[in-house]
Amino acid sequence: MNCGQCKEILAAYIEGLLNESEKRTIQEHLKDCSLCRAEFQQLRSLCDRLAANGKALSGSDLESGVMDRIVREQNVRLKAVRQANVGLKLRRIIMKSPITKMAAAAVITIAVLIGIHQLGGGTVTFADVIKPILNARTVVLDFIVGSEETGPVMHEIVVGSRIRRTFSNKATIMVFDLDKGKMLTLDPPSKGAAYVDIQGPLREGMRNLIEFVRNAVIRVKDRPDIPVQELGQREIDGRKAVGFLVRSHNEEVTIWADSKTAQPIRIELLIGQTPYILKNIEFDVPIDESLVSMEPPAGYTLSDKQFDMSNFTEQDFITVLRLWAEHVLGGSFPQSLSVGDLLSQIPVIGEKIGQLNISDEEKTQVGMTMGRGLLFFQQLDPTGVTWHYAGSGVKLGDASKAVFWYQPKGSQTYRVIYGDLSIKDVAPQDLPNK
Repeated sequence: MNCGQCKEILAAYIEGLLNESEKRTIQEHLKDCSLCRAEFQQLRSLCDRLAANGKALSGSDLESGVMDRIVREQNVRLKAVRQANVGLKLRRIIMKSPITKMAAAAVITIAVLIGIHQLGGGTVTFADVIKPILNARTVVLDFIVGSEETGPVMHEIVVGSRIRRTFSNKATIMVFDLDKGKMLTLDPPSKGAAYVDIQGPLREGMRNLIEFVRNAVIRVKDRPDIPVQELGQREIDGRKAVGFLVRSHNEEVTIWADSKTAQPIRIELLIGQTPYILKNIEFDVPIDESLVSMEPPAGYTLSDKQFDMSNFTEQDFITVLRLWAEHVLGGSFPQSLSVGDLLSQIPVIGEKIGQLNISDEEKTQVGMTMGRGLLFFQQLDPTGVTWHYAGSGVKLGDASKAVFWYQPKGSQTYRVIYGDLSIKDVAPQDLPNK
């Protein structure tokens, strides 16, 4: 049980309307969740006060009208997670309970003083939360791939179709022009610059990643059949936040927003098997346009070569596996495989490539192949490709062990990569045991 589910049935729990299984579930949640426990205490105290003060008005015609309004307000708040007949069910439950019937009468007294339109007022809604996501021209954020504790952190500045991405070590900066399919890479230590062609799958992958949340909330707006789950409250970086979860095929989007301003402060994505975290988010902040310029800054030397990252293949990915096993893990494949793991090892692999006894041009080609291999793997989840990794404990060269397999879109068979980095097409029923 999560906080949103708990809060939906707290009132029913207080009034003894739940079955034994539901009671045990909510009791276990209250033991572990201080936020829901505090809300439970507040709600129980409120019910006691309303019951004590509302007897005089119990049974009046006005009570029934107010109860109808309460049910409508509640039905609107819970429409994403309840069926269409929730209002009738809720009214039947409430009006059968002496406690809530007297509480409803007490609400009438409050309504006379502050106006019935205030019932439910001040609640942050999903519509409030997505406004800046849909409308902001500029966004500044920190972006993490994989685990928040171990995943690489990137700082991003987004201005329209242009993005400036800086790795946390500030040794690599990339500026993307998604409309033109170009990337400018900057290496601050050497003051080197180069252009990279990102037409094709990479360009679309970048657009999907940056606009993923926006596209997800647009789908929700246009598709009322896609539910939005309310997650209740939690504290994020010292701020009280409310959460909303949207699920669809192969993806999840969780948005945490400031409970007072409705501004998103943390967005968690799960695309296939890869988690992403967006945090320290600011919308519509003034941005110096030079930060997203596709011209190299003063003092940088532009390479006379333009690199092509518009196409990446399975063989590029195999090169990454070989480099990782040979130069990072002493001849073994990694314990686990994720985009975050791969990205976090880029500096180590880059250093090992620099030590190879080959020409600078060959080192550059190896580096570009590695980059294309990372892109091949990174685009599997966003495109909905099913994959599995089983390389933990396998030695490089072991032809009897499968380390990775995936099913290309439209294929009836899987591509299986073995420990000696050979490849076979295998029918689903003949896949190795996971």
